Parts: sequence; structure tokens; C-alpha cells
Amino acid sequence: MTDASDAWRQWHEDRVTTVSAPHGPLALTGTYWLEDHPDGRLPGIPGTWTADGDAVLLAAAGADGLTVDGRPFAGELRLAADPGPASGARVAYGERRLAVLVREGARGVRDFDPDARARRAFRGIDATPYDPRWSVPGRFVPYGTGRTVRVPNADGRERGLGLAGELVFPLAGRERVLRVGVEDDGSLWAVFADATSGSSSYRFRFLRPAAPDAAGRTTVDFNRALLPPCAFADHFLCPFPPPGNTLDVAVEAGERTLL
Repeated sequence: MTDASDAWRQWHEDRVTTVSAPHGPLALTGTYWLEDHPDGRLPGIPGTWTADGDAVLLAAAGADGLTVDGRPFAGELRLAADPGPASGARVAYGERRLAVLVREGARGVRDFDPDARARRAFRGIDATPYDPRWSVPGRFVPYGTGRTVRVPNADGRERGLGLAGELVFPLAGRERVLRVGVEDDGSLWAVFADATSGSSSYRFRFLRPAAPDAAGRTTVDFNRALLPPCAFADHFLCPFPPPGNTLDVAVEAGERTLL
């Protein structure tokens, strides 16, 4: 119990550090879709940004003050989607990072500003201390082939959500099931709601169980339920839970809300 509690406490501290980093989720001040700005001019962002095939074409003058890969930029450049964290985005404007994203063929730019109001106002994450009752054995049952369901997203649009199988586990005296995706490293990812959602917890949360073993076994630990990025900034897309992923039990564990 002490080891598990200590590990959870370290996990919580690491989460607070990550979300409050200069270009972490709290720093996102805007997500701009190029289709909404046909002239290529994005609010508060220098240069001209237009779709160019499967990439984004950036055109800027030296006076615009943009840098690419740490060097002053002038001219034109085709940009692919930034694959990693915003801190590694190729384009910067002072301390801000301008990250290119692509979703279902739509191209956009995200603006991460270390001076964002949400980041300056951040006081921490309200998370319930570790309780072993919320950590249970689970079994991953893959589908024969992957499935995609359309779900609403936090920005009001509907997008596909990939699902690879079902996670089966006991909780509160009953067998429960969550429909999950599989990440590149083999770990699982669930978007879920429960009886606390929208009241004592955010309206939905994420869960990321470790990669299952050869027999499909993993641990389902709701002590590590995560607030989604859109809990930290309104400009994230965040898929809502797919059908079947709303639990009728009150999951009083993990990250709940912002302080």
C-alpha cells in the first residue's frame, strides 16, 4: 500500500509539472482551422498559412518575427503536422509555439503561449488520494478488426474515434466493459464517463492502462484517471466517450477537476 501510494503521489506530481509546463496544455490559446480563414491570416499570428496538398504552406517576411527550427524565417515553407509536444514545434513567435495539426484531412495551427491566462491562474489538479479499491485486474479482448465510431468532440465537431477492443474488469460488484483504443506502444486508451461526471468530476475523463500481456491481462487503475486536455484549455478537440463507455458507478478516484 505504501509503495503504491508513493508511486501514485509521484505520478500526480509529474502530471502537475507536465500540464503547467511553458508549452503544456494550459498554454493553448487558440486552435485555428485553415478552412475557416481562407485568406491565410490567423488571429494574432504573423505570416500567411494556407493548405498545400497534404501540408501547410507558411509564407512570411523577416519583419514578421517568426523563427523555424530556431532560426529567423523569411520566405515560403511547407510544413507537415508537428508529431510531438508543442515545445518541439518547428515554428515559434517569440516564446510562443505554433504547432501544425491535421485531423481527418483538415489542417490547422495551434498557438501555445507561456503567458496564457489559464496557465497563470493554475492552482493545481484536484485528485483523490490513492485507494487500492479502484485498482482492479482487467482483460483486453481485441476485435477481429479495428472499428471507428463517430463521436462529438469538445469543439462541437464530430470525428472518428478508433476502437481496437473491449476492456473487461470487475468494479463495485459487477463486471464492467470499456471500449478502448490501442496506442503505438501497445498501451490502451479509454474515454469514459461515470456517475460523478459533470458534478464532482469533469464531464469525462481518460484512462490509459498499460499494454496487456500475451493473455490480454492488464491492470485497470482508476486512481490514474486523467483529465482530458480540454479540461485545461477550451481549444482542444477531445473526443467524448463512445457509446457504452458511461459507467453507472461513481468513480471517486483519480483526477477530478482543476483547483
